[in-house]
Amino acid sequence: MSQIAFYESLQRLSAQMAEAAAACDWERLTTLERDCAGLARRLEAASGPGEALSREEQSRKRELILRILADDAEVRRHAEPWMEQVKCFLGAGARHRDLRRAYGQDKSQ
Repeated sequence: MSQIAFYESLQRLSAQMAEAAAACDWERLTTLERDCAGLARRLEAASGPGEALSREEQSRKRELILRILADDAEVRRHAEPWMEQVKCFLGAGARHRDLRRAYGQDKSQ
């Protein structure tokens, strides 16, 4: 697979990730994220000093990277508030458990 083909595949995945985040489909987002990471590892392994890109290919690669970064920002825009809610929920649960333990109401110690 050429370097440009890898970046095109990464960009398609990143666009799907942005769609999943916008739909709050966290399970699909996680699956796509795994696929994207695997593809990025393959790109890294395939990259080397061998493939020189033409100006046109360099321009296309730049365009794809910028789109991937924009998609990443969109994913974060949707995911960060949800992640903050999860942190608050988990933190409240831990505080509640600590209080029960401190006052002897938790028998699971």
